[in-house]
Amino acid sequence: MTQRETLFPWLLRLWRHLWQSERAAWRAVPDDMVARLTARVRASEQRHSGQICVCVEATLPLSYAWRAGRHAPLHTVVRQRAMAWFGRLRVWDTAHNNGVLIYLLLAERRIEILADRGLMRHTTEAHWQNVVHGLRQRLQAGDFETGLTQALEEVSALLVAHFSSADHPNELTDLIVRA
Repeated sequence: MTQRETLFPWLLRLWRHLWQSERAAWRAVPDDMVARLTARVRASEQRHSGQICVCVEATLPLSYAWRAGRHAPLHTVVRQRAMAWFGRLRVWDTAHNNGVLIYLLLAERRIEILADRGLMRHTTEAHWQNVVHGLRQRLQAGDFETGLTQALEEVSALLVAHFSSADHPNELTDLIVRA
């Protein structure tokens, strides 16, 4: 493959991230849907000690988009961005290390689910890939709310199974992040 053949997809990706507006996240997940999803997260967290965060990002920041495909594989860059949100939202900062981040990158149609080490001791990567697969099918059909609700229910069921608790503080905000 020539340099020109590898350069074109990279430039196209870079252009997509520069061109797309952050408002794409608000269109994909409007305010009324955010309210319903937030209520679902809040209800879920009353049944277990885990913490669930959802982040829907329209595009990568330029520094990430620049690296994607040119200096690092796209899946690696998207995972790094999800990990940055994992830290920024303090999902790792829970008493039982049982936080979960559901991250959607709209411009690349990528999904990452990151679970903290306390929860990862009780599950496998294959389980998370199944959750991602189900979510991806719903998103491709344009049904964001059903897809995210289903993913939240699957994450919640896992947390209830391993971290059931009747009395625990809500350690993180229950808001759905759109960026």
